[in-house]
Amino acid sequence: MPTINRKRLRSLFEVRSRSDSEADDLQADSADAGATPINTCEPGEKVTACGILRSVVIRPRAGVPALEAELYDGSGTLALVWLGRRRISGIEVGRSVVV
Repeated sequence: MPTINRKRLRSLFEVRSRSDSEADDLQADSADAGATPINTCEPGEKVTACGILRSVVIRPRAGVPALEAELYDGSGTLALVWLGRRRISGIEVGRSVVV
C-alpha cells in the first residue's frame, strides 16, 4: 500500500476548499445580478449570465476569425463566441462579465 504524503494531501484539500468557496461566491454574485445559473440554461433559451472569463482564444470558423471565451459562474461554463472579431477591449481572462 502506498504511503500518503500528508503535506500533499493537505495542500490538495486547501486548493479544493478555495475553489469551492470561489464557486459559492460566484454563484452568489450571479444571483445578486439577477442572472440565471449556467447549469440550468437550456440551448436556445434567452438568459442573462454573469461570471468570470476563464479562457479567451481566437479560433477561425469557416475562414472567419472568431473570438471565443469560456464564462464560469460557479455552477457551470458557457462558451461565448464573437464572429469576425480577433480582439474586443476588456474581454480578457479573469474579467467579470454579464452577458
